[in-house]
Amino acid sequence: MAVKLRLKRMGAKQKPFYRIIAADSRSPRDGRFIETVGTYNPIKDPAIITLKEDRVMYWLEQGAIPTDTVRNILSKNKIMEKFAKEKAKAKKKTPKKETAKKTTTKKTTTKKTETKKEGK
Repeated sequence: MAVKLRLKRMGAKQKPFYRIIAADSRSPRDGRFIETVGTYNPIKDPAIITLKEDRVMYWLEQGAIPTDTVRNILSKNKIMEKFAKEKAKAKKKTPKKETAKKTTTKKTTTKKTETKKEGK
């Protein structure tokens, strides 16, 4: 299942309000979702953004892909930067696995065939 972090539109006509959700990529925009991780209100000046940072980080670590708009929102709140740092730390911590090269030698056997010469 491919999970995406994306916006779900709420609010009345001409007054949009969005929830930032984790949802299966195959579900419709305002359809089923897994979890609400924040809100975004573009009507206010400046726009009001609330996020559950720990849940956003959890979904990013699980491989959720944010849409372009959500990625911009997360970048403005320094969450994408924080995620990149944690990912780099984790990469440094994990020791490299040594791969032992297995060399296999094929044993070839040759059969000598003897031919008997028949005399007359």
